[in-house]
Amino acid sequence: MPLTRPRTYAFLVVCLFLLGGCETAPLAPNVEPPTEYTYIIGPGDNIEMFVWGNPEVSRSVPVRPDGKISAPLVEELPASGKTPFQLARDIERELGKYIRNPLVSVIVSGFVGPYSEQVRVVGQAAKPQAVPYKENMSLLDLMILVGGMTEYAAGNRSTIVRTVNGVQQQFRVRVDDLLDNGDISANVNVLPGDVLIIPEAYF
Repeated sequence: MPLTRPRTYAFLVVCLFLLGGCETAPLAPNVEPPTEYTYIIGPGDNIEMFVWGNPEVSRSVPVRPDGKISAPLVEELPASGKTPFQLARDIERELGKYIRNPLVSVIVSGFVGPYSEQVRVVGQAAKPQAVPYKENMSLLDLMILVGGMTEYAAGNRSTIVRTVNGVQQQFRVRVDDLLDNGDISANVNVLPGDVLIIPEAYF
């Protein structure tokens, strides 16, 4: 069925916007990954709390959606946004009210991480999703995690939205060249908080 005039105008506006974005967005630089990256705890993570010499208060507890944990003798303790080391010291301070010189170790499992650290993939990925950032993560690693692209994807028009010095910027990436042609030069580093947008191809 032919497009009506209002729909045609709207379609053209969307196309011009997308084309303009492709023309102005530079290729994503292969920036250095964060040095000495330390995992940050987020809602949905699971915390293994070991209290040496006190197995009765050692527990596996989830980080609630509000970013807090609750365990024996530890109530409503903020965990999100902290490293495992920082959380262990906070738990020691809380337990110190009841136990003499507690020694706590914290191990994280079921990694999710805070929202600001997650890498999100939207659009024509096989499995669009948010994934926790991993040290030295690359575009290829990310595409493996989301299962590649759909048959309708325009991989070489994909962009990464990244915050640089507090300013949101958009960079073009060549996913088709990377996956279909094995062009390793297209395999750029991914940073915490990146959003990969894979658009649909024009037909």
